[in-house]
This record gives sequence, structure tokens and C-alpha cells, in this order.
Amino acid sequence: MTTNADVISPEREKLEENLAKVEALTQRLLGALAARKPVNSALAGPDPALYAQAMSAYWQDWVKNPAKVFEQQVGYWGKSFQHYLEANQALAEGRLSPPEDTGPSDKRFRNPLWDSHPYFNFVKQQYLINADAIRTAVDEIDDLGPTEKRRLRYFAEQITDMMAPTNFFATNPDALQKAIDTEGDSLVKGLENLVADLEANNGELVVRLVDEEAFEIGGNIATAQGKVVWRNRMMELIQYSPTTDTVHETPVVIFPPWINKFYILDLKPQNSLIRHIVDQGYTLFVVSWVNADESYRDVGLEDYIEEGYLTAMRHVREICGTRQVNAVGYCIAGTTLALTLSLLKKRGDKQVKSATFFTTLTDFSDQGEFAPFLQNDFVDGIEKEIEASGVLKSFIMARTFSFLRSTDLIYTPAIRSYMMGETPPAFDLLYWNGDGSNLPGKMAMQYLRELCQRNEFAEGRFKLMGETLNIRDVDVPVISIAAETDHIAAWKDCYRGVQKMGGRSKAFILSESGHIAGIVNPPSKKKYGHYLNPDLSQAAPDWQAGAEFHEGSWWPTWEAWLKKRSGKQVPARAPGDSAHPVLCDAPGTYVRVKANH
Repeated sequence: MTTNADVISPEREKLEENLAKVEALTQRLLGALAARKPVNSALAGPDPALYAQAMSAYWQDWVKNPAKVFEQQVGYWGKSFQHYLEANQALAEGRLSPPEDTGPSDKRFRNPLWDSHPYFNFVKQQYLINADAIRTAVDEIDDLGPTEKRRLRYFAEQITDMMAPTNFFATNPDALQKAIDTEGDSLVKGLENLVADLEANNGELVVRLVDEEAFEIGGNIATAQGKVVWRNRMMELIQYSPTTDTVHETPVVIFPPWINKFYILDLKPQNSLIRHIVDQGYTLFVVSWVNADESYRDVGLEDYIEEGYLTAMRHVREICGTRQVNAVGYCIAGTTLALTLSLLKKRGDKQVKSATFFTTLTDFSDQGEFAPFLQNDFVDGIEKEIEASGVLKSFIMARTFSFLRSTDLIYTPAIRSYMMGETPPAFDLLYWNGDGSNLPGKMAMQYLRELCQRNEFAEGRFKLMGETLNIRDVDVPVISIAAETDHIAAWKDCYRGVQKMGGRSKAFILSESGHIAGIVNPPSKKKYGHYLNPDLSQAAPDWQAGAEFHEGSWWPTWEAWLKKRSGKQVPARAPGDSAHPVLCDAPGTYVRVKANH
């Protein structure tokens, strides 16, 4: 005979089942965290001296101008107190409704409960008051240099972003409601996602942004037809199969950044710049860089130039039977293309007919949003990492880039995955973004110390391969494409570098959008437009003010420029030749190697 006490309700049974899962997941969580290696504190935040400087400056403000400091504090206290009184008054009167002014809009607070529910509205408004007070306090510190001020502002913003109420379960209405609706399943699934991410990254918390099982390189991304026709320890050289009966005589070779994989230019047929170039009647080669491991510790920029750029261009010219190539460099590969052009100028070598730069920095006199990461405390920390592992690991770079847009690339994905228990989306761009490469140790430090920190190339004193390289040596016809909202290679900095180049034939295109979407912008989408202005003598703001805006992609504009520098039509070229036999199909083997965390 059973009693009511012996009957277990379905809800209770589900709860106990979830509790058992939580117990098992907790053990896995502890195991994953135990595998985590000691943290390099220099990469976790600024040198404590920065905060000491800020406190000293704030104290000096207090001594010199106590009225200003009191005004800040009293203003903050007054807003907080008024906010508290209004909330209490509403509760005392039994009015469970928010005040008429629900506070400024913020995309983190899209759920209507942030405005309609008194509790969540109180939490939101107090957070925004706190964040504004911190921002004001930093902005009004006078006795800090511009670099220190920029760094302090950045790290203060990171703190306020981290403390947003959306990042905590008890103050996130979306997460709370989903836990109720799913009887706790969302929390269990979220914990499973958290544990899986920790286990996949040796205890480091790297938020998975995408469903990695949804993509296969060479299967449903990077599918343009081509062949690997040369390989060495630095790169595979891919020649793409022609789609036209004739092609322009001068071939095109693209050097993509080796921080990520080249297939950002061939994610899918609809937005593939690789396919577009081939379809316009060009013989196209693309370099696929090796994913460095510890054995590449002593590989420097000179090796990328000698065994990458110069070797690739030599084989392209041999296969096509031409004296010259049109070269394209994207991001750091564009920077190194500029170094290569300076070297060729010193040697009297004219094998490059024209150069195209995608979102390329060559003048680092203004470090922009990267200033917080280009000071000695952070770079010293990177150097210690490199001494230990031989490479600058991919996840360190990915984390650095992510913190430049922490709300979009860290906290929002973490909320969806860990609090809401959602499966990351099947988004090809995010898959590519997470498929990074390690950087060889020597090359990374050359780039950070000599180019970024000391700006030696733009100042004409970068010594490499027996020469002193100077940006003014870049005198071939050049065209630079930058992106208006690029947070990695700010367009005004890209523009300033082009201004310093020594050639007479220079063009600049400013695309709408950012570092990736501004470049991967096919005409068929009719999405982002671009600005053109032939007068590059003006300062960047004046150049944009006088520029003509054009609807749609910059690709046809660039192709019209390239066409004038690409020679007559010749029969289309099949990949390779007798001296360059086909080694394998595109996208090759190097692109499939994953970075070790």
C-alpha cells in the first residue's frame, strides 16, 4: 500500500534528476579548473602602478580643488539617494510600477522587465548611475598623461561592463524566467556548456561563440576550387582554378593575416572575395600560412618576407611567365607587404606592379584602442609567455581583441551559454573568428616592440635583412581600403600611413562597417557603401568631409583600379605547371591545423 508521501511528483523527480546532474558536473568543473595553469598576472590587467598613479592624481585633485571632488561625490550621492527614495515611496504606496523616467536606453536591457518591473528598473538605474559616476571621475582626473588616462578609462570601462546586472543570475530577468520555464534545465545545460568550455581550453575560460560542429573546412566553408602548387615550412601557395576563358596577364597574389586563417575571404560562395576576383578574369594565388608551434620560436618578420612573400611571388611569376605581380596584403600581412616593398626598393627590384592594402596599419604613432595593451607592463607579460612557450598563443590574442568589444564578444555570449543554457549559433564568421593561429615568438616581439611601440618603420629606422626600411620607400601604385568603424585598424591611422608612402599614385577607399564586414562586403548584398576622395593631402576628417559617398560594395571600384594595372588578356591558366605539380586540392593542409591552447 502506498501513501501520498511515497508518491513523487513529476516536478520533484525532474528536480532531483537535475540536482544529480549538477553534482556530477560540479566534479567535472573542479577537475577542469585544477588543470588550469598559473595565470600570468601581467596579462590579466595593468601594472598596479597605473592605479597608484590614478589615486595619486585623484588625491592631488582633492588637495588642489576640493570643491570639484565634493561636487562629484555629492552629485553621485544625490542621484543615488533620490533614486532610493523614489523606489521606497512607490513601494510604500503599493505602486508596483516604475517611475516615469526609466533611465537611458542600453541594448543590454532589452527585456521589457528592466523598465516595467520596479525591482529590475531600480537595479538597472542604480547600475547606470554607478557607471556614470566612475566614468566622470576618470574623465576629470587632470594629472595623468594622455596614454595613462586612456588606459585608466579603458580598464574602468571593463570593470563597469563586468559588473552589469545582466551578468549575474539573480539580477537577470531573462535567465530567471528561463530557469522557471524549463524547471531548471537551462541551468544544467548552462553548467554543461561552462564545463565543456573549460575542459576544451585547459581550464582557461574562453567562451565558445559558435557551434563548431556545424562547419567543415573544405566542406561547407572555404570551397572555392583550386590547387596547392607550392609548400614550404611557412606557407602553402594556392592557385585558384579559372572560371573565364581568358584572364588578365598580371596575376594577383593575396597575403592574408597569419593571426587568423585565409578563408575569411572564402566563407561561402555568396560572399567569397576569392571567387569574385577569379570571376572577374584574374589568375589568383592565395597564401595559406602555417599555424606556428614551439619549433617556430625564432622565426621573425625576415622569415615571413623571405620564405613567404618573396618566395610566393617568385613562384607565381614562374608559373604565369610574368615579370610582375599585383600584391594584396590584409591587416598584419599588409603591414609586412609594406616592409617587403621597402626592401625591394632598396634592392632595385620591381617585381611588384601594384599593392593593395586591406585594413592595414603602417604608422603606429597613435595606438588608438590598443594603447592599453601596447604599454610595457602588458608587452613584458607577453614576452614572458613567449619565453615559456615559444609562441604568442592564439587564445591570448583572441581574448585581447574580445575585450575591445567585451559586451558583444564576452558577456553576452557567456550569458546565453552559461545562464540561459543555449547552444551557440551556427555562424560561419564566428567560426572563423575562433579558428586562430599562434604567432612565432620572435616575430610577435618584433611587431610589438619595433613597429607598434617604437613606430620604427613609419619613422624610417626599422632595420631588417641588412637594410633600414622606411615607409617612404613604398613607391609602387597603391590603393588602401579601410573600414569606418574598425576597432582593430582605425581608418584614420590607415589613412595616415598611406599619406606617408612615397609613390605618386595613391588611392584610398573608406568602407562602411568594421574590420571584417567592411572588407567581406559583396556587391550582391547591397549593404555597406564606401567613400572616395582623390585628394590625400588633407587630414583624415577633412578627407572624409569632402569625400563622395557611393552606395554598395567597394569591390567593383577596386576591380576597376586593378584592371588598369593588370595588362592584356591571355588564355586562362590551369593551376601549376611541370615545375609546380599539384600537391593537393584547395584549401590545403595548413589551414586545417588548430592552434593549441
